[in-house]
Amino acid sequence: MKLSEVKEVLSRLETLGFQLPTGEMVPGHFHVTEVGKIHKHFIDCGGTVRHEEVVSFQLWEANDYDHRLHPEKLVHIIELSQKVLEIEDSLEVEVEYQGTTIGKYGLAFDEGHFLLTTKMTDCLAKDQCGVPEKK
Repeated sequence: MKLSEVKEVLSRLETLGFQLPTGEMVPGHFHVTEVGKIHKHFIDCGGTVRHEEVVSFQLWEANDYDHRLHPEKLVHIIELSQKVLEIEDSLEVEVEYQGTTIGKYGLAFDEGHFLLTTKMTDCLAKDQCGVPEKK
């Protein structure tokens, strides 16, 4: 989900909710503790140099049950982050959330709340490293 889509959805919401891939909801007293621009500069196993940029949201649970994050407050945090960090609306959003370990998730929206979607690793140079294609 692109940042522009997240902001558009937030403008229509009255409450904010995130659902894990297991179907369980992130507790409603979560905070977004970071909005960041992540730049990854790497080389794949085939020797190709690559660059990726994403927007990262970090969700965090605290024992603060009295202060809930509202959609308009998250929009404000996003817009400030865009201004200060020069984040483009066209970047994909990924979410960090700590269950047993820190997980990285994609983001989608359905039925009134955001969905944390499973991300998978992949070989980016299958044609060069000899990985057979699935049939």
